[in-house]
Amino acid sequence: MFNFYNPTPPTDVYQAQSDSAVWMPYTQMSQFQPNLHIQRASGVTLYPTNHPHLIDAIASWWCVIHGYNHPNLNHAITRQLDSFAHIMLGGFIHDPILELAHTLSTITPGNLKHVFFSDSGSVGVEVAIKMALQYWRNQDQKRPKLAYLMGGYHGDTTGAMSVCDPIEGMHQLFAPLLPPHIGLPQPPAWGCEATLIHQYLNEVDSQLASCAHELAAVILEPICQCAGGFFLYDPLILKGIAEICNRYGILLIVDEVATGFGRLGPLFACELAGITPDIMVLGKGLTGGYLGLAATIATPLVFKGFFGGNEKALMHGPTFMGNALACAVANASIQECLKPEFSIQIQGIQSQLMALHTLNEYPWITSVRVLGAMGAFTFANDIDSNAIQKFAISQGVWLRPIGRVVYTSPASIMSDSELKKVIGVLIDIGKKEKW
Repeated sequence: MFNFYNPTPPTDVYQAQSDSAVWMPYTQMSQFQPNLHIQRASGVTLYPTNHPHLIDAIASWWCVIHGYNHPNLNHAITRQLDSFAHIMLGGFIHDPILELAHTLSTITPGNLKHVFFSDSGSVGVEVAIKMALQYWRNQDQKRPKLAYLMGGYHGDTTGAMSVCDPIEGMHQLFAPLLPPHIGLPQPPAWGCEATLIHQYLNEVDSQLASCAHELAAVILEPICQCAGGFFLYDPLILKGIAEICNRYGILLIVDEVATGFGRLGPLFACELAGITPDIMVLGKGLTGGYLGLAATIATPLVFKGFFGGNEKALMHGPTFMGNALACAVANASIQECLKPEFSIQIQGIQSQLMALHTLNEYPWITSVRVLGAMGAFTFANDIDSNAIQKFAISQGVWLRPIGRVVYTSPASIMSDSELKKVIGVLIDIGKKEKW
């Protein structure tokens, strides 16, 4: 499911890097590793060296939510740069972080009020895990376990790996390093019968009831397991899990790193289920894809659980925590998200992506999913990502499949004509059985 590895891309359109100093992600570096050499980007368009431009259909792993080279986001960074780029947060504070914390505490669901900043989504998850475990320790309760959903992905750092799917995931090599936690079954897919939802929630209830005394928290991606192949499950399941956690006094951590800021329609995917978690993690689109920044946001209940002596303080402090440039551009990005046209753009993208459902008629396509600014379909058999990328590039579109899943996660500003071209390429890919 989480096969991020891509074979060697076609060499005719790539910058040769046979002895690269850059160690690329999810890549076997013993092979010849050429990469598209990007000189500039604007809107949803990438401009490689010596090759026609490409429409970025996946928004750089779905984080560049307002497109590249956005004037308002550019201005926010350059304006802050005239003052300073960074100061340590230990002992100091600055206007961009104060504004961002206030905004996040205002726009997130319910009473998520207290914001801890870090460098990336994966580290934000680490912070959430430490918060949950230490919260109970501060209450003189030993709850060393977490529960997670099978099929889920929360990052590549050690704590995050420990709550990813241990079977379908890509972290089996590190299993001896990871503390064992409790895997809950993957939910049934969105659109299943109500009886399946009821049966699933009963199973989760039974499993959590049996170990509630040792559970610090349940962690999950709300509604869509993105890196797990853009698997969608019903909001009623998220609502039910939240109710079960509340019943047994288990904290709920919602990882909105990939789903936040309009990816699934509303600003936060939790809104689809009408729930408020105890802890929420944000990243990716938080800065519009400009700079690394994550926010781990807690309710007053969790926040006040760290009051007392020094031994109860949260001992975590990234060097670049609350970086002023990142906070400044995040403030600008959120202002773009709060404009009425942003939600209208997301709705328009969803309406156009519905055309992907025509692929349901092909027996080698097992499912098609569309929600907000996300569309995906899954092949029944293995596919050659290299061949699909080469075809898409030849049509002027950048795609990067995950395992058997081909998807698009466009920036909100993608025009109707640009999206129509992307959808046409996706449908052409889905019509072909063998890749």
